Amino acid sequence: MDQVSFGSTGLTVGVAGLGCGGNSRLGLGTGGTEAEAATLVEAAFDQGVTFFDTARAYGSEGAVGTAVGRIGRDKVAIATKGLIRFKGEHIDEATFLENFETSLRELKTDHVDLFSLHAVQPDTYARAKDIYLPLLLKEKEKGRIRHIGITESGPADPQQEMLSMAMADPDNPWEAVMLAFHMLNQIARRKVFPHTQAKGIATQLMFVVRNIFSRPNLLEETVAQLLDEGKLDPARVDRAAPLGFLLADGHAASLTEAAYRYGRHEPGAEVVLFGTGNPAHLKSNIEAINQPPLPQEDCTILEEVFGHLTGIGLDLPETYRKMR
Repeated sequence: MDQVSFGSTGLTVGVAGLGCGGNSRLGLGTGGTEAEAATLVEAAFDQGVTFFDTARAYGSEGAVGTAVGRIGRDKVAIATKGLIRFKGEHIDEATFLENFETSLRELKTDHVDLFSLHAVQPDTYARAKDIYLPLLLKEKEKGRIRHIGITESGPADPQQEMLSMAMADPDNPWEAVMLAFHMLNQIARRKVFPHTQAKGIATQLMFVVRNIFSRPNLLEETVAQLLDEGKLDPARVDRAAPLGFLLADGHAASLTEAAYRYGRHEPGAEVVLFGTGNPAHLKSNIEAINQPPLPQEDCTILEEVFGHLTGIGLDLPETYRKMR
């Protein structure tokens, strides 16, 4: 597993991080048991994964905690997250801290390496900083949180307005951010990465592979609509195979592989999160993230043809629909 320095935190972790949410939630989302989910976490560790990202809202902290108890706490970095709003209502401070205690209990640990405020939207950024950040700083003083981060909600904030606020904050209170980035959603190259690189803020990439790259016909249908709306240049896009050039001459074995390689090697990208409940997919995803960059000519086409798009392919997992 390739290793990466995680911003200025001092942590060194594997570049492929296991995301324990999404539709799969380590297989819990498709009927798997917590024991099976924990076994998947251990399998990921055996293949070099040392960064595990979960959240109170995912329902997967227990599986991570069970697995890490067998692996050894000092061998991995655990990241979890806490909501500040649920179903449109702000979570009060007491409940927020109760949820944090529950996270520690489920994870079977006395500290987390990264705790982030979860899916913060532009209209709650000020509250995130003024109300909840002080609570986290107190927990950091106690040694129960090593580093503090903030994560966006890509589908609800496709222009990355919240992260723009966070990056412009003169106090620079965030040590890590989680953001959406993929081949047809490159806005972070302009909005986020220049700031995280300049300030030493760690990055976790989510949405690197979405349904648009894996569900049959969805890419073609999406691109056809964009062409009909005049949002893409028909002279540069093949309706039948919009990203076919990535697979030409063996450049990449699949769009999934291409997507992971594209995200992994973007300047400013550090940990690339992937999610699965399938042991076979676990292996192939890790292998893809560890591969070299795509040919430069492919990256140039992706930026020139699709780099202006926003909000494309940011499908919201069912778990999160229930949280809104």
